[in-house]
Amino acid sequence: MYLRHSTVRKDGKEHTYWRLVRSVRFGSRVVQQTVAQLGELDSQGRASAKLLARSMTGRDAGQRDLFEAPPANTQTVAVKLSEVRLERGRSFGDVWLGWTLWRALKLDVECERLLAEGREAVPWSTMAAILTIARLCEPSSELHIAEDWYRKTALEDILGVAPSVVNDDRLYRALDALLPHKEAIEQHLRHRLGELFQLDYDLLLYDVTSTYFEGQALGNAQAKRGHSRDHRPDCKQVCIALVVTREGVPLGYEIFDGNRTDVTTVEEIVSTMERRFGRSNRVWVMDRGMTSEDNIAWFWQTKRRFLVGTPKAELKKWEQQILEEKDWRVVRDGLEVKLCAGPDGRETFVLCRSAERRKKEEAMHEKFAAHIEEGLQSLKRRLDKSKKKVGRSSVDRQIGRLLQRNSRAAARFTIEVTDDATRACRLSLSWSTNSAWQQWAAATEGCYILRTNITDWTPEALWQTYIQLTEAEAAFRIQKSQLSIRPVWHQKKERVQAHIFVCFLAHVLWKTLEQWQARAGLGNSPRTLIDELATIQTADVVLPTAEQPPRELRVRCVVRPAQAQQLLLDRLGLRLPDRLRPPHATP
Repeated sequence: MYLRHSTVRKDGKEHTYWRLVRSVRFGSRVVQQTVAQLGELDSQGRASAKLLARSMTGRDAGQRDLFEAPPANTQTVAVKLSEVRLERGRSFGDVWLGWTLWRALKLDVECERLLAEGREAVPWSTMAAILTIARLCEPSSELHIAEDWYRKTALEDILGVAPSVVNDDRLYRALDALLPHKEAIEQHLRHRLGELFQLDYDLLLYDVTSTYFEGQALGNAQAKRGHSRDHRPDCKQVCIALVVTREGVPLGYEIFDGNRTDVTTVEEIVSTMERRFGRSNRVWVMDRGMTSEDNIAWFWQTKRRFLVGTPKAELKKWEQQILEEKDWRVVRDGLEVKLCAGPDGRETFVLCRSAERRKKEEAMHEKFAAHIEEGLQSLKRRLDKSKKKVGRSSVDRQIGRLLQRNSRAAARFTIEVTDDATRACRLSLSWSTNSAWQQWAAATEGCYILRTNITDWTPEALWQTYIQLTEAEAAFRIQKSQLSIRPVWHQKKERVQAHIFVCFLAHVLWKTLEQWQARAGLGNSPRTLIDELATIQTADVVLPTAEQPPRELRVRCVVRPAQAQQLLLDRLGLRLPDRLRPPHATP
């Protein structure tokens, strides 16, 4: 993203309006789209931003307690200007922002309470902050943090922990110390996030993903082969069940065996979340992979409200209602819904028809049908040219594999393998198009069905609520692409669970920053903001004095941000410190 401004002269005064833009490629053309209008950032805008920052941090955004206080008096010293130099450059802006978020969530206080200090050289609460901030700013292994990343950042100045004591062994043991407090920290985050962003938990979105291992993972009984969302069926994996709010803010998660099917997790995850956070009259929203008659019966039996997708096969039961053109209601351009009562009158089914989805499914059907047609043509040519007898079972297996690879259009064809009457011991291949399948596909492309026991909502409200499941899917994308939860290199079960917990905490920081950005009018791209601030560094200004005996003064300064960076900080209501606590003077 980039900052752009335009100058407008109004009433004899010049006004500069800033906006945040991003480059988007359309074919061979690159255009800039406006992400957020930043306005003038006048005194009123700065005041509102500071109020937002104060509500986030609950403290002075400048964090004077961590940095050098303003001097009470000044002293003049002669300096040799020709020998002034800069040393010890460190990345500051990104880790400072991560530490600000950590403190905004009061995780520093909560971890200090839970991880009581003992005889360790560095408090475990501080090590937990290092692990989480590293995962947010530059996701990597504990070994990389210890050997390379930490010493290049200014966390030493912020936390007061020397790089020499941040080693891989201490980081691993910090994982072990943090994991037992998972539920208590989740409880704390639920209350703190609710306070900051006025979140309610009347509606929860639930989805499951998987993350795979590098290595055998022999020490982890949960590591098993199963359906891989990462397209790595060759690797063992674990399944992660995540519950988020309607805004996509994570509430809690559980880890299941890698071969656990989604539908079997519903009762356990709902019961676990309600035991942990209390039961209320909330709505559980899940996709069709969680749907089974047993789960629906359990929701009814336990008097819980649900809104779920249904398998594609359910469309056949509603053929008449789908084909009828009456009672469809337009929710938005290209989307229509129809409300239907269930067979027993207790449930409501929402038939949805999307023009965009229709185009997508049409293209998919045509693509797979073309692959099948091409494969059949190739097989027919081989059979016609063959001078040897080809076994029928071999041909059937080849057809079966072809249809399996293109299952979405498999029912479109009726295929026959017969003996060729013109040539002895030869086979003939023929196929035709199933017109009934084509008609049904044309009628139902773009259609899907929602199922719920909520009777007092409009079809529009039900559809809009279900669509919020994209927030759960986005949460997994963030964890995988931005926070590098995969692949997992740890082999022991507890270390794997601790690794996923740190990724969860980093995800909470990510969503906190995203909510903060949105309220400050800065769009919703935390990675852009983190990368932009990462270029702000600290450095030691070394000042050789002209006095006798000569000595050197060191002033640890924060490099002044560029104009674009300063605008971002102003919008967030944050103020960078000028100087950090200086090191001892060198005689």
